[in-house]
Amino acid sequence: MSGATGPIHAFLAGHGRDGSGRSLADVLAFDDARIEGVHDFIQWCFPLPEASRAVSGAPVLTGTEARAIRDDPRALDGLRAMLDRMRRFYAETDGWLRPYDHNHLRITRILAAVRTLVGPSDADAFHRFVCERNAQAGAPINADSLAFWRRALQG
Repeated sequence: MSGATGPIHAFLAGHGRDGSGRSLADVLAFDDARIEGVHDFIQWCFPLPEASRAVSGAPVLTGTEARAIRDDPRALDGLRAMLDRMRRFYAETDGWLRPYDHNHLRITRILAAVRTLVGPSDADAFHRFVCERNAQAGAPINADSLAFWRRALQG
């Protein structure tokens, strides 16, 4: 694994594979339809210290692996590249701008992972972006999802 502390770290650093055998470069190359339709990549790109309720067998971030990711510029670059890709997805698509959508859970995950691994300013910027998109669309997203997003910023 070329110095990686674990499989998530290796994946984000660009020299590992996710549970479906994809590299980070493979996932970054997903078109919008694949991002929308594939459900087992987000847990690798934005890992959390708790098990996914949506995808069984998804990786769980340990404290040791989180520290290793925070200390590895390549892993942080990989995570930031995926954050940029998801920002483009949410900028270029509107299907998630409705009262209830699985992307609302993804956004909560993204906010929590970015806050923990990259830092609060990056998480705050992404939060402002998705909230602005929601406002521009007439604020269709339900209040519970918006509250989950705010809580994800607080840890």
